[in-house]
Amino acid sequence: MEPVSLHYDIDGDDFASAGMASSDMKRVLKRIGIDSETVRRASICMYEGEINMVIHASGGVADVLLDEHSITIILKDRGPGIPDIAKSMQEGFSTATESVRDLGFGAGMGLPNMKRYADEISLESELSVGTTVTMVINY
Repeated sequence: MEPVSLHYDIDGDDFASAGMASSDMKRVLKRIGIDSETVRRASICMYEGEINMVIHASGGVADVLLDEHSITIILKDRGPGIPDIAKSMQEGFSTATESVRDLGFGAGMGLPNMKRYADEISLESELSVGTTVTMVINY
């Protein structure tokens, strides 16, 4: 398989378009014949990251790189950074506002779900600069 590269710009605070990048990635993965379980795992990882950028950051970018063995998703935001990465990885922990929770988001499962469904995850965050999450899903 030839390497495939996808790029998405994620708008901050735009709940109407949240999920569009993950939906497009899912269509591409299916079209090129990636197995359904891998597509499901990658889609969950991408969606959770995309939603986190909408909720917590002023948007960002998502790059997806496919090769013959893996899907790498790199999410870079321009948000406030994460002061306590260990705490942010705990199920149920959320810094989402009440208005975001009223929309049905911010349950504190984003990073835990990314960790659960990715084979590898790394998270780098700098306060007042932003966060980069890199996930690898092998197939």
